[in-house]
Amino acid sequence: MSNFAFLEAEWPSVYEAATKASNAVYPDPRTACFYARRALELAVQWIYKYDYSLLLPYQENLSALIHEPTFKKVAGEAVFNKARVITTLGNQAVHSNSPIKEYDSLTAVSELFHISYWMARTYARQEKPEPGLVFDPEELPRTTVPKQTVDQLQKLETSLREKDEKLSELLADKSHWMKNSNACEPKLQKQKRLQAHSQINMIIPKLRPATTLSTCCLKKLAGHWIRLRTGNLKFPACQMKAVLAL
Repeated sequence: MSNFAFLEAEWPSVYEAATKASNAVYPDPRTACFYARRALELAVQWIYKYDYSLLLPYQENLSALIHEPTFKKVAGEAVFNKARVITTLGNQAVHSNSPIKEYDSLTAVSELFHISYWMARTYARQEKPEPGLVFDPEELPRTTVPKQTVDQLQKLETSLREKDEKLSELLADKSHWMKNSNACEPKLQKQKRLQAHSQINMIIPKLRPATTLSTCCLKKLAGHWIRLRTGNLKFPACQMKAVLAL
């Protein structure tokens, strides 16, 4: 079973890139780092599209997106640092002829797992990955495949970017909705994010099970306020769209 199986249902494109990265860790470390960065880029773009607390930076490249203060606040220090590692290794794989070793590709895919786990625990609308789930390097295949060169990866990168939608276009509807609803980060989303931060901070350094996230549900849909099961938090009914997007 893939380390990234929990992504398949809601983030198939991220799952596809993460699987390609996993499959290439040992036979082709350079390609593995390329696809790890690709998976991270797709994940970050999705978060920017659906998290109403994030602001778009002055550039749309991956480095600018993860360094944007609102993203760093949402992701937390651990996730941000892991995203930086993947970005650096991915850039080296595509833009440098220096050797990429198995240790590099294993690091990139392992860090991608932790970021994916945080994203799924924070934003999944369906079943979330199990608490305490850890990365298992034994599941990585050790097949033999032809290694891709820097030139081949650069062409692949260009081809993929041409197919991608511009992030600014993806965010157009989000910006329009926020302007007309005066939306801010839903408190439910903030609560889920903080809970996920707590879990990943326990799992990553100590690799021990974390407590189960409390389940949240909407108890009341009518009227101006919606109360949550997990406490006294409440938010305007006009923010329902943002909640349903989680």
